[in-house]
Amino acid sequence: MTSNTQNKELENTSRRDFIIKGTLVGGGLMLGVGAMPDLVFAQTASQYDHNSPTKYGDAEVNAWVSIKPDETVIIRIARSEMGQGTRTGLAQLVTEELECNWRKVKTQSATPGQSLVRKRVWGEHGTGGSRGIRISEDYVRRGAAAARIMLLEAAAKQWNVPVAELKVDKGVITHIPTGRKTTYGKVAELASTLTPPDPKSITLRDPRDWRVAGQPYARIDTANKVNGTKVYGVDLQLPGMLCASVKSCPVFGGKLVSYDEANAMTYKGVKGVVKINDSTLAVVADTWWHANTALNAMPIVWNEGKDAAVSQDGIDKMLRSGLDEEGDFWQRKEGDAPAAISGSNKKVEAIYYTPYRAHVTMEPMNATVKISGDRAEAWVPTQNGEGSHAALSEATGFPLENCEIYKLDSGCGLGRRGSTQDFTTYAAKVAQKYPGVPVKVIWSREEDMTHDFYHPIAMAKMTAGLDTAGNLTGMHIKVAGQSINATLAPAAIKNGKDERQLQGFYEKGPDAQLGYTFPTLLTEYVMKNTHVPVGPWRGVNTNQNGIFMECFMDECAKAAGKDPVQFRQALMQSHPKHLGVLNAAAKKANWDKPLPSGTYRGVAQFMGYASYSACVAEVSVNNNVVNISRLVFALNCGHVVNPYLTREQIEGSVAMALGAIFNPEITVENGRIKQKNLDTYPLLKLASTPRIESVLVPTYDFWGGVGEPTICVVGPAVANAISAAIGRPVRNFPLSKEGLSLA
Repeated sequence: MTSNTQNKELENTSRRDFIIKGTLVGGGLMLGVGAMPDLVFAQTASQYDHNSPTKYGDAEVNAWVSIKPDETVIIRIARSEMGQGTRTGLAQLVTEELECNWRKVKTQSATPGQSLVRKRVWGEHGTGGSRGIRISEDYVRRGAAAARIMLLEAAAKQWNVPVAELKVDKGVITHIPTGRKTTYGKVAELASTLTPPDPKSITLRDPRDWRVAGQPYARIDTANKVNGTKVYGVDLQLPGMLCASVKSCPVFGGKLVSYDEANAMTYKGVKGVVKINDSTLAVVADTWWHANTALNAMPIVWNEGKDAAVSQDGIDKMLRSGLDEEGDFWQRKEGDAPAAISGSNKKVEAIYYTPYRAHVTMEPMNATVKISGDRAEAWVPTQNGEGSHAALSEATGFPLENCEIYKLDSGCGLGRRGSTQDFTTYAAKVAQKYPGVPVKVIWSREEDMTHDFYHPIAMAKMTAGLDTAGNLTGMHIKVAGQSINATLAPAAIKNGKDERQLQGFYEKGPDAQLGYTFPTLLTEYVMKNTHVPVGPWRGVNTNQNGIFMECFMDECAKAAGKDPVQFRQALMQSHPKHLGVLNAAAKKANWDKPLPSGTYRGVAQFMGYASYSACVAEVSVNNNVVNISRLVFALNCGHVVNPYLTREQIEGSVAMALGAIFNPEITVENGRIKQKNLDTYPLLKLASTPRIESVLVPTYDFWGGVGEPTICVVGPAVANAISAAIGRPVRNFPLSKEGLSLA
C-alpha cells in the first residue's frame, strides 16, 4: 500500500463494478475504476503464458532471475496460480528489489523436478493456507536483491568504477559522476559469472518506500484468460493423446465386485478399461465424452459395505451426542470456566450447526500423464507441485528424479488441489497401461462433487456467564465434529486431541489467535469422525469457528443489554490488532449512525492465517427473504503487496461465504453424497452479491495471508444482522434450516 489516495480510489470498487466497467483494450484489461498507475497496463501480451516451465539459456543471474539481451526479465515463480494473484504479487516483490522495468517482466514456473536437482533452491511449492507470499517473501526478495547487487557489480567491472558510484532505475544503470548508462540486458551475462552475496547481509527495502510492490497493478496473466488462449488442464492437447473418465464406488470405503469391460468396448472410440484400485475404474477413449459415455453405461457391481447404511440424520445425532460427552477434551483451560458460569447472575447458552460443503472448483479434478520408459511426466493443475511430484513417483514406482510435473494454472483450488493428490495418482495409474501415450484423465462434475474431501461438519455448544453488570464471567466452547487431520494427517493428532479443529481459538499467534480475554475460559474438541473424507476448504476451520464465536458474542451482548461492538471492545483491550480491524470496520460502516427503517447491522471479527479481519453487514428481511445491501470489511495482513488484488480476494471470499450459509448443503443418504451437480448444489449468483467495501489497515510489522482470512467473518456478520432484523438468533446453517433464503 502506498498512499491513502490510492486506497480511496479503490475502496469502493466491487467485482461487479469491475465486470460492468471493464473494457478490453489491446489484449489487456482497462479498468473503469478511476485513476490508476500507468504501469497497470504494462502486461498486455496476448499469447505469452506466464506459467511456461522454466527454461535456461538466457543470462541466469541467479535462480530467481534471468535477463535477455532485449531487457526482458524472466522471474521464476514456484507457487501455483489459481486466480488469487500470487504470481503477480511475487513478481512485484522481485521487481521491487531487483529494480527492473515492470513493463519488461515475464514469469516462468519453476518445476519440482528442477527444484529437486537444484536442492530446492526455490523453497516449497505448496500454495495453500494463504501462504503463497507470506512464507516466501523474505527469500524471494533477498534473491532479487542479490541479483541487483550482482548486476551492479558487473557494470562496475565493465567500467572499472566503484559500485558506490552507480545507481539503477527500471533496469537502467547510471554512473553518477559521468552520466554513462548501460542496461541489465547488457551486463547480465557477466553478472551471471559473479559470486552472489550472502543473502543474510542484504538490507531489504522498507515496505513504506515500495514503488512497485504495494501498487494496485493488474494481474500479469489476465490477457490470455479473456481472449481464450489460456490452456487449463482440461484444455491441454498433446500429440496422440487419449482421454479417460473415472468412477469410484458411490459409498466411501466400498469395493469393486465386477464390471463388464466388453460392454464398454462396444462404444465409439473406447480403447480400454483400467482398474485403478479396489474401488475405482477408468474408461479410456479417443475423447473424454466417448470415455464418459461408455463408463456411465458400463454395468458395475459394487460392494458398498456397512457404511451404505449411514444417513445424515445419524451423523447429526452423533455430533449432538458429542456435545454431551464428558472426558479429557480440553485444549485451553484458564481458570474454572464451568464453575464461574454456574455461579453467574445469568447464563447464556446456544448450540450451532455447520454442514459439509463441497469445493466445486470451476475446473473439475484432472491431470495428464505420459510414461516414457522409466520416466513419467505430468501436466497438473495443482496447489502443491511437490505433492504432485511425490504422488507421481509413488504411483509409478519411479524415483523422484525420473519424474517431472508441469504445473498448469488451476481453474480454482480452494484447498482441494493441495494435500489430496488423488487426481494425480489416478492419471498416473491409467497412463501406465498406455506407455508412450499421454493420457488426460478428467473427472465428471458428478464424480468431482460426490468424491470430494469436504469441509468438515461440526456442532458447537457455547456457554457463558454474565454478572449483574452484564460483564462476562466465563466462556465455555465445546466443538464436536470431524477432524481433517484424521483423514489427511493422523500423526498430527496427539493423545486423541486435534488442536487444528479449534483454529481461531488459540491462545497465541501467529496463525489464529482468539481476540478476546475472558476472565475464565475452557475450549474443548470432541472428535466425531465418519466415513466421509474431509479436507481443507477455503478458510478451513476458521469458517465454522468464526460463526460459533461471533454469533454467540452477539447473543451474549444482547443478554447483557449492550451494543455488540462495545461489548466486544471491552474484551479486546489486550488484543490491539483484533481491536484495530473491528474499530476500522465499525468506523467505515458508520456503526454509531442510525440506518433506514427496516435495515439492520451485524458485526464480526476473527483471526486466521496470521491476518486480522472484521466485517459489518447491513441487511433487511421481508417474508423470510434476506437482502444484503452492504458488507464493509477491515483487514490487517501486515503488508499489502497489491491492494487491488487484496480487495479482489476479499470479494471472492464473500461469494464463497454467502453461498455456504444460504445455498443447499452437502448431505449423506444411504452412505453416499446426495448432491451430484449444480442443480442440487448451486453456487451464489452475481445478482445476490451485495455492495462490498474494504479498508486495508496494514501495520507493517508482520506478514499475513489474504486469500482466506476474511471468509470467516462474512457468515457471522450476516447472521448477526439477520438476528437483529427478525428478533431471534439464527444457529443452524445453511440458513434454509431457519426458514430463510437469500434474495
